[in-house]
Amino acid sequence: MSRVYNFSAGPAVLPEEVLKEAADEMLDYNGSGMSVMEMSHRSKEYDDIIKTAEKDLRDLMNIPDNYKVLFLQGGASQQFAMIPMNLMKNGVADYIVTGQWAKKAWQEASKYGKANKIASSEDKTFSYIPDCSDLPIDDNADYVYICENNTIYGTKFKELPNTKGKTLVADVSSCFLSEPVDVTKYGVIYGGVQKNIGPAGVVIVIIREDLITEDVMPGTPTMLQYKIHADADSLYNTPPAYGIYICGKVFKWLKKMGGLEKIKEINEKKAKILYDFLDESKLFKGTVEKKDRSLMNVPFVTGDADMDAKFVAEAKKAGFVNLKGHRSVGGMRASIYNAMPVEGVVALVDFMKKFEAENLK
Repeated sequence: MSRVYNFSAGPAVLPEEVLKEAADEMLDYNGSGMSVMEMSHRSKEYDDIIKTAEKDLRDLMNIPDNYKVLFLQGGASQQFAMIPMNLMKNGVADYIVTGQWAKKAWQEASKYGKANKIASSEDKTFSYIPDCSDLPIDDNADYVYICENNTIYGTKFKELPNTKGKTLVADVSSCFLSEPVDVTKYGVIYGGVQKNIGPAGVVIVIIREDLITEDVMPGTPTMLQYKIHADADSLYNTPPAYGIYICGKVFKWLKKMGGLEKIKEINEKKAKILYDFLDESKLFKGTVEKKDRSLMNVPFVTGDADMDAKFVAEAKKAGFVNLKGHRSVGGMRASIYNAMPVEGVVALVDFMKKFEAENLK
C-alpha cells in the first residue's frame, strides 16, 4: 500500500520516520518487553520518556526556566475553561476573535467572568487579522487572549497584539513548532498536538510560573487546576502516555531537521509554492488577505460549489486527501504542516494545474 498525501487540518500528517520508529517499538520499547501503551506511567522507562520529551521541547523553543511545561488532556478546547478558571483573578479578560476557535474560547470565558471582545474579523468571514496596535484593553483585564493561527480560515498573527502590559495567552494549536517563538512574550502558550506534533489526546501548556497559584475560581475542579499538574510534573493522574511518547519522537525529529529556524525555512518554501500558484491561477483563488496568510493552513475556492466538490473528489482519487474545506466555509483547504514534504505540495500544485487546464471554461 502506498501512502497518500494527507492535507488534513487535524488529526494530521506525522513524519514517516516517526511512525516507522513507533512501529518498530510497538511490541518492545527499548528492551522493556512492553509497548509504551502497556507501560506504567510511574515506571522508570516512562519517566525517562516524559522527561526527555520536556527537555527536547524546552531546547527547541528555548523555554526559560521560569515557565512550566505541562502535558495535559482534554485538547485545546478544555483550555477554553481552564484558562479563565485559573487566571481570571479580577473576573475580566479581553479576547481578540479571529476565527471559530477564538470565538468558542470567548464564549466559554463569558461563563466565568466579563469576557470583552476587543477586536474581531468576523465582519469579513475571518479572512484577515484586525489591527491590534492600539486596542481598548480593559484596565482590569487579567489577560488578553488570541488564537495565533486560525486553522479554518487560514490567517496568522504576524505581529503579536499590543497588550499594554497585560498577560498574553495564545492558542497556537495549528502553528505549534512551525517557526521560532519568543516564549517570554506570552504568559501562556498552549496547543492541542494533533495538528502539528502528535496524535490527538494531548494538549501542551507552557505557562509562566507566577500564573500558577492556588488562587483559582471557586468550584474549579481539581483536574482543571494548573498547580495540581505543575506540582506533579504532569503525572497527577495517568497522562495520555502514548501520545506524549509520539510527541517526544517528533521533537527529536525536529531537532534532527535543524530546529525551528530550519523548519520555518521549509514551511515558507512550501507555502510560497502553493500561494504563488493561487495568485496566478485563473480557476482557483485564495480567500485570505495576503499580509495575514498562514504558513500552515491554505484555504482556496473556485467560486463554484459544484466545481469545488469535483476537485475534492478527483484529488482524492489521485492520492491527495482531506482537501475539503471546513463545513462552516466550504471550498478547499490544504494544511501543510511540518510533516508534509515539499514534494507533496509540488505534486498538489501540479494536479491543480492539470485540473484547471481540463475544467477552465
